[in-house]
Amino acid sequence: MTFTTRFAPSPTGPLHLGHAYSALLAHGMARDHGGRFLLRIEDIDTSRARPEYETQIYDDLTWLGLTWETPVLRQSDNIKIYWQAIDRSWESGLIYPCTCNRRDIQAALSAPQEGVTPSGPDGPIYPGTCRHAPDPDAPIPNDAALRLNMARAIPLLHDLRYTETGENAGEIDFGAEDLTRTLGDIVLARRGMGTSYHLSVVMDDAAQGVTHVVRGADLTDATRIHVVLQRLMGLPSPTYHHHRLIRDEAGKRLAKRDDARAIAKYRADGATPQDIRKMVGLHDLQPLGAASSSTTSPSRTAR
Repeated sequence: MTFTTRFAPSPTGPLHLGHAYSALLAHGMARDHGGRFLLRIEDIDTSRARPEYETQIYDDLTWLGLTWETPVLRQSDNIKIYWQAIDRSWESGLIYPCTCNRRDIQAALSAPQEGVTPSGPDGPIYPGTCRHAPDPDAPIPNDAALRLNMARAIPLLHDLRYTETGENAGEIDFGAEDLTRTLGDIVLARRGMGTSYHLSVVMDDAAQGVTHVVRGADLTDATRIHVVLQRLMGLPSPTYHHHRLIRDEAGKRLAKRDDARAIAKYRADGATPQDIRKMVGLHDLQPLGAASSSTTSPSRTAR
């Protein structure tokens, strides 16, 4: 299988130095292995995604010297595919509707109980307020979130392992018995969205043949969720490379709201692509002018 990486930003704000590091690293790894580099626009949150930010993604990455295959996959165009997986999970009794909002969940977690409810990759572990066996013959409600019933899923899960490269290189093996406590009933479809980050990213990586997922260390814990979904849906697990985070002077990781470190601002202030590589610690990276011939010229209007 061809070595394939991807960069998958959400068009909800300007790209910053952390995005530049991740994209440059993934692009460089693909080039060094004679492989493919893909760009994917993760725009399932239509309430926050903006066309101008998508255009800026193309502009910034082109300025950095990156090239990618076209057409670009936009997740908002792929909702029907995600919903097919939701439908199969519903018929199998693996998901259930949840009408709890954040306040409801917090109230349930604050109620007197034995022990302390732990936090997982998505925050506090859901207490199971709405958990029940759904009627597979009933229509899937469109006014509720859909959660994975982890207790029902556990008997179906085997060989929960994946390969990690980089600083924590090795085979990561984790058991299914503690998943109810450590991951909980994760959301597979958010209300009004038709999918979730976890579901869509797993399906897209498999459909696009991504062999190596390059992303920030802040998503390391989410990888267990993704391996669980890969096993439930019979999909392969890519190799994961969780890289260091780019932080500000106070040691805080960069966020999209940190416009002071946006790539576009550095461009406007006269920085060069080589300057950006130095800022993120990739100054030894081979210049991108000799990109792999397996990629095509980028298109700002690619869809």
